[in-house]
Amino acid sequence: MSSAYDLLLKGGQVIDPKNGVNGRADVAIKDQKIAAVGPDLPGQAAKIIEVSELCVTPGLIDIHLHAYGGYEGWLFPDQHNLPYGVTTVVDTGGAGWKDFEDFRTTIIERSRTRVLAFLNIVRDGMTGAPEQDTTQMQPEPCAEMIRRYPQYLVGSKTAHFGGPGWEAAGGAIEAARLSGTIAMIDFAPRPTRTYKELLERLSPGDIHTHLYAAHIPLLDENKKINDYVWEARRRGVIFDTGHGAGSFWFRIAVPALAQGFQPDTISTDLHKNSRLGPNALMTITMSKFLALGMPLQEVIYRSTQKPAEVIRRPELGHLSVGAEADVAVLELQEGEFGFTDSGGARQDGTQKLECQLTVRKGEIVWDLNGRGRPRWQEAGEYRRAP
Repeated sequence: MSSAYDLLLKGGQVIDPKNGVNGRADVAIKDQKIAAVGPDLPGQAAKIIEVSELCVTPGLIDIHLHAYGGYEGWLFPDQHNLPYGVTTVVDTGGAGWKDFEDFRTTIIERSRTRVLAFLNIVRDGMTGAPEQDTTQMQPEPCAEMIRRYPQYLVGSKTAHFGGPGWEAAGGAIEAARLSGTIAMIDFAPRPTRTYKELLERLSPGDIHTHLYAAHIPLLDENKKINDYVWEARRRGVIFDTGHGAGSFWFRIAVPALAQGFQPDTISTDLHKNSRLGPNALMTITMSKFLALGMPLQEVIYRSTQKPAEVIRRPELGHLSVGAEADVAVLELQEGEFGFTDSGGARQDGTQKLECQLTVRKGEIVWDLNGRGRPRWQEAGEYRRAP
């Protein structure tokens, strides 16, 4: 007789913000889909894994990292995301319209991680000198490529532009409007283009990333959130963490959070330098917000449901029956921990998230402690695991 389920994650603390679930339950998977969620589910499973001391959440979604291009050492998606519970990533501007086809065939279609992307307004993408070439900032071909690949491209992106004008940010915003999508803006204020002006140009759903960067005037001289920032949030502008190597500072985040200005989305801006310096992995970035007082339920919401909504992928970020089975099984460790920001300062914390198990499309793709494996004495004849 066939098993009712392919995989049963039994007895974990299920946190699924979209469905209002935060309690002990089983999660059952069948044919790559969530089959059932509830306490003490009846029926058999081909594989049962006891996770009673762990948190079970939707697969994490990182809407800002670097998986393609020349930006300070981009990182392959699978090795640097699946071990940390991340099942969906969004590359932010690695490719422009000229090279997106190469990105698609070499990275996106070869990854087990779901890889989406914001397309750079710069034709040559995030490759250094071209990012200052205003002749490459062409909204029409950028928008046309976004329209051609809606299954992969969620919008347009600009970053690193040092000039005085609006060719980069304005071009990305125009490409988003032409393609019916959203823009993500990495912005460096200048006297000729201020942060206030940027926020006024953004439409509801557009994203300003690097929320807590030292170069962004989020706070006024009295450490209060600027009024125009509150107004942008009321209009529906999205504020993304985008941790990175230089864009997450405790001295900005702490007073902002104290005033109730949380990030809409928690993201890493993961690349070589942010991995090796402030250790901006998804689980560590989430743990930093725990250390700053954000409740676990909120941390999970801003790492699953909310980013899915922001990138207009409502089918992701939850454990609804029938949804594709992307699941993170996390251990909430208790102890004494230290977390580093982009400026090299430390914040102490008493909790840290570590991923024990990742399920992508119904398949276990990361298993830190071999919970889904038989002991070798009981395995009989076996071959190397795939």
